[in-house]
Amino acid sequence: MERREPPGRLGRVLIAGQEVATRVADLGLVIRRDYAGRFPLFVGVLKGAFVFAADLFRAAALPSNLDFMGVSSYGGSARPSGIVRLTADLSVSIEGRDVIIVEDIIDTGRTIAYLRRNLATRHPRSLAFCVLLDKVARREVEVAVDYVGFAIPDEFVVGYGLDHDGYYRNLRDVAVLDPSAPA
Repeated sequence: MERREPPGRLGRVLIAGQEVATRVADLGLVIRRDYAGRFPLFVGVLKGAFVFAADLFRAAALPSNLDFMGVSSYGGSARPSGIVRLTADLSVSIEGRDVIIVEDIIDTGRTIAYLRRNLATRHPRSLAFCVLLDKVARREVEVAVDYVGFAIPDEFVVGYGLDHDGYYRNLRDVAVLDPSAPA
């Protein structure tokens, strides 16, 4: 089997792993307070949000459920394609449920707008969005986000679940990547 080098070159650490962990714990506390006495369904958006969703789910420490759905807007590129497609659907009904969508990053806003439209047709009791990273400068579609971890500059980032071509998800830090540079 041919060994494949990870694409791009890692640059500086944008957000250290410990800073991410602290912020996720803080978000969990806020969500626990906001959803006290309720039993929300956390929905992690695959694949990028799986690490964040698991950590947030534990940090919120609520009697709740966790499910996943997949959407894609990047393909293999470092920039969103503008086309959002569902790649994996929920395994449970959200009708009448309080739902918290957990997403790794908001960039153009198209993915979150798509998710909001799609999931609203399923008649949840409430629908909230929690994103780890917000690239405000890239916004093309204005969308409301209820919980935000960090606002970041318009740079391509990897780590803590975010990838480029399947690599770098396992990094504890969020780091800048130059996808065109050789490794």
